[in-house]
Amino acid sequence: MHGILIIAPNWIGDAVMTQPLLASLKKQYPEANIDVLASTWVAPIYRACSEVHEVIEAKFEHKQLQWGLRKQLAKELAIKKYQACFVLPNSLKSALIPWLANIPFRVGYRGELRFGLINLSLDNPSKVNRPPMVEHYLALSQLLNEGQSVSTGSNLVPKLNVSSTANQSVQTKLLNAKVDPANVYVMCPGAEYGPTKRWPTSHFAQLAQKLIASNPHSQIILLGSKGDHALAQEIQPQAKQDSHIHNWCGDTSLDEAIALIGMGKAVISNDSGLMHIAAALRTPQVAIFGSSDPAHTPPLSDKAKVIWLNLPCSPCHKRECPLGHLKCLNDILPEQVFATLNTLQP
Repeated sequence: MHGILIIAPNWIGDAVMTQPLLASLKKQYPEANIDVLASTWVAPIYRACSEVHEVIEAKFEHKQLQWGLRKQLAKELAIKKYQACFVLPNSLKSALIPWLANIPFRVGYRGELRFGLINLSLDNPSKVNRPPMVEHYLALSQLLNEGQSVSTGSNLVPKLNVSSTANQSVQTKLLNAKVDPANVYVMCPGAEYGPTKRWPTSHFAQLAQKLIASNPHSQIILLGSKGDHALAQEIQPQAKQDSHIHNWCGDTSLDEAIALIGMGKAVISNDSGLMHIAAALRTPQVAIFGSSDPAHTPPLSDKAKVIWLNLPCSPCHKRECPLGHLKCLNDILPEQVFATLNTLQP
């Protein structure tokens, strides 16, 4: 096996969960180059994976076929003569490129009329008894080598590396903002899915006040996408400690965000892609869950603590609270998060 192509998932958290699959493939085929075709949004995750030889970025758009782009990519990839491709999204369109590129072994889960496009496949698990995402992706590694068991234990824990370039860029930004890297707490108030995965901004603000009161040298960096900037803006005035709180949502690349999370004293986040990055970097963290299920998408790190109230109505997996009270998040108090932060191992 000389070349393996990975078609990456579309979400940051899912991309982090694929790293153990890459590690397993590298162990099975140590001489093979593993390349990843990824959207610009998730490509930085794969630049942080030591197993990856080349990251091929494409400007994929959600819910768009982009037939011309896919044909062009397939033409370029055919020249590389990959022996196998792992198609990690479940969509029909994600399976088109390796089929058009004539890659012999096209591995993935069955779904969305992909018969023929995928020629080595597993049944999708039911939504009722879904395995953890790492296991879901890792199971595909056995299909090229039938009968070989899937690795377990420490191999189920994603691992990322911070690039020296991104690290230097963040160090410069911190210096310009007069922020001491040794006293940085990272707060991630966003979650792409919706309000039922976002701890209230008023709670984040109170937590920030407690951190600063306990150590006046503490600096809080609010991290996320451009879409999270407004959420972070709500936190600053409520905390009344503007000189200690910095809204960097939308002002860092994902490569820089990975580096910043890697150097933080601790990360406080919702169930989000940045939560999984913190776990893969083994940064101490508190992960707050509301409508989602920590059994399915937990932060896989011995330095992570999960807070989830496990109410009778959760996990509901809804974007908006169907009961209108959002108790699963509102009732997680800043005092509880602060106390949990103080139990984290450095």
